[in-house]
Amino acid sequence: MAGRKQWWALAVLVLPVLLISVDMTVLGFALPFLSEDLAPTGAEQLWIVDIYSFMLAGLLVLMGTLGDRIGRRKLLLMGAAAFGAASVLAAFSTSAFMLIIARALLGVGGATLMPSTLSLIRSIFLDPKQRRTAIAVWSAGFSSGMALGPVLGGWLLEHFWWGSVFLINVPVMLVLLVAGPFVLPEARDPKPGRFDPLSALLSLAAMLPVVYGIKLVAEHGFGLKAVISVLIGLTLGYLFVRRQNRLDEPMLDLKLFSNRAFSGSVVTNMLGVFAMVGLLFLVPQYLQLVLGLTPVVAALWMLPATVAGIAGALLAAWLAKRIRVSVLVSGGLLVAAVGFLALTQVSSGGGLAYVVVSFTLLGGGVALSETLTNDLVISAAPAERAGAASAISETGFELGGALGTAILGSVATAVYRSGLPEGTAESARDTLGGAVATAQQLDPVAGQALLESAREAFTQGVHVTAWAGVAVLVYTGVQAFVLLDRKKSSTVRI
Repeated sequence: MAGRKQWWALAVLVLPVLLISVDMTVLGFALPFLSEDLAPTGAEQLWIVDIYSFMLAGLLVLMGTLGDRIGRRKLLLMGAAAFGAASVLAAFSTSAFMLIIARALLGVGGATLMPSTLSLIRSIFLDPKQRRTAIAVWSAGFSSGMALGPVLGGWLLEHFWWGSVFLINVPVMLVLLVAGPFVLPEARDPKPGRFDPLSALLSLAAMLPVVYGIKLVAEHGFGLKAVISVLIGLTLGYLFVRRQNRLDEPMLDLKLFSNRAFSGSVVTNMLGVFAMVGLLFLVPQYLQLVLGLTPVVAALWMLPATVAGIAGALLAAWLAKRIRVSVLVSGGLLVAAVGFLALTQVSSGGGLAYVVVSFTLLGGGVALSETLTNDLVISAAPAERAGAASAISETGFELGGALGTAILGSVATAVYRSGLPEGTAESARDTLGGAVATAQQLDPVAGQALLESAREAFTQGVHVTAWAGVAVLVYTGVQAFVLLDRKKSSTVRI
């Protein structure tokens, strides 16, 4: 592609990434409003939240390899149309069941977007230096959306009904559908081989039980149902891997993992997200329920982290020309670990400055490292397998997030419950939000005492989770330094 057209193509490819990161945060703000309108049961509310990630995680590998076969631009545009239509369905849902269906369709559409955008960047930017800059811009778009989501969601909910948070997807998808055919080239594997339906079924059947089991742990702790679900998924995953090794034309070529840059980057991303997600779940609650900030004000205090994320992503491409990638990735993760360390200093009486410093360091460090690891992922794979490589990376990202929520969320909940006085009402022991609601029903003195003990217990949970994040990121930083070899890793040859 000509130089100018390349960058126009990149501008279009950033749109769905920006939108997906916005969508990751706005639903949490809309939940109280849609719950009041649609009156979902507890189980239905969980499915409204979870079904999107179930479908996304389960379909990423299938969609990535499908894009390599039928064309990544074609799959991206099909997914954009599905995502836009599902957004309209979600916005105008008249029942909880209808919204669950719409969220499932959003997950199907979303599974086509992230791998397609990253693999198309691999096809469009053939020069390694330009490609790294393009991935930096792509990563900066993702960071921007993470901060834009809470601010935009809060504003929309103050002025419109809850469905407006879904309708913001529609104009973006329309721009992608109109501009995509003109600025995006088609790219596919010229020799994709025979499509294997059983492999496709196994990949989906393996992922769904694992993600479901992890979410059960996050919500209810370790139990027989969660363990059985994960074991079923792992067993099916083993069968999937064995089948890929035996097929002459596998759906997913496992030779990709023989490249240290590829496998090391996937693991690094997964562990980095594992550490991050636990705090992303806790800190908004700390800001609103412990410090008493409104959702929009809390979101605005997170903007410095977004600026740092954009700067870290864009700086990565410039620094990589001068410093070894393994050193930069490791250094970014260690900077993020210092951010976690700052969060151990917050208290139930205050700590806003520590939160801002913490998330600024986290945003810059993680964006720096993940920009470079994403570049390594798609550079290590041959161009014709870019879709599959991107999908593997995104699946690792999703699993890291699910595991982080389950394990670190469970640890934080256990610390919170153990920090409450004996005899505390069960409704207050479940969540800090439950404690706030319970305190409002008590006399002022008893209510204030409950609030103080609950806030202190929740803050202790933040401390423990932050220390766990420090440990995980330090380990991940050392691992990245070792696995992301000094020598330039060669592309995997199939």
